Amino acid sequence: MTSGIIELNRDYFTESKKIIFRNDFVTASFFKYPSGVEAIELNNSRGRMVVLPYMGQMIWDLEFDGTDLKMKNMFSQPKKVESVVDTYGCFAFHSGLIRNGCPSPVDDHELHGEMPCAQMDKAWIEITDDGIVICGETEYVKGFGHHYLASPMVKMFNHETFIEINMKVKNLSGAEMPLQYMCHTNYAYVDNAVMKQNISSSAFKLRETVPAHVKPTEKWLSYNKDLLSVKEEISSLNKPEMYDPEIVFFADELSQYQDEAEFEMVLPSGTVFFTKFSTAELNYATRWLLYNNDQQVGAFVLPATCRPEGFLATEKSGTLILLEAGEERSFTVVTGKK
Repeated sequence: MTSGIIELNRDYFTESKKIIFRNDFVTASFFKYPSGVEAIELNNSRGRMVVLPYMGQMIWDLEFDGTDLKMKNMFSQPKKVESVVDTYGCFAFHSGLIRNGCPSPVDDHELHGEMPCAQMDKAWIEITDDGIVICGETEYVKGFGHHYLASPMVKMFNHETFIEINMKVKNLSGAEMPLQYMCHTNYAYVDNAVMKQNISSSAFKLRETVPAHVKPTEKWLSYNKDLLSVKEEISSLNKPEMYDPEIVFFADELSQYQDEAEFEMVLPSGTVFFTKFSTAELNYATRWLLYNNDQQVGAFVLPATCRPEGFLATEKSGTLILLEAGEERSFTVVTGKK
């Protein structure tokens, strides 16, 4: 139940952090990075989350019980840019919505589409009985093109060590529009962590295409051949020298296995990272592993509506969602630490 709403304005954000709401459970603070990007920090007794309310509602930081859940990256702060690759340091972003994933040489879209760095038209905070929700809206409209309203939300709970991420998309045009969506959570790489899930491991298939940003080496190509020959997914993070360039697995049509998919990454310390979602909403999953001096990622699951191989591949596979005029879809992911 919502007990109050705080309407936001960009003028509220300065480089000096200030608390704008506090109760017995959660604190909300506003600040602006030196780069000029506005940010909201939410804290409960277990951790903190930093959200960029006006830039695609990226979740820049997430930590609980002293554990940083975010990938190692090269960015000390978010950059005010239009392409996600120019500010690739966040914990999570919304990938899509008309186009999604890694474009092929014949695709005409940016990496991960238009939503990751989209300028939000409005933002607000909702105070609820069990936490705080950061909300936003952005209207995408093109002359002779598509027209939709995207409404992302992210919730921090009063006492929990997990968050709830939601994206709602409504087609505002008089014609159907394509929809591709991925909740792109960039989890930390942890040596010897074990990845588990409540679907069959045989569902995972190694990506065989090579996107433009991947520069293969002979060692990497040989390792990929080995993975293909044994037809197994990687379940333990124990070969970091082999995850550069990235290793990617796909799991398709998850609804044949579970109504609710749950993926875990169990750390040697006993800490468990987890993600769960409805397979009726998000029927595809990607596992993304990368390890080098600059970037280290253990993204044990990226829930999505299709494979992230670009628009044309999705269209060809028959997995592209088409929203009718006025139709709305909503996607919810719960993720964090157990």
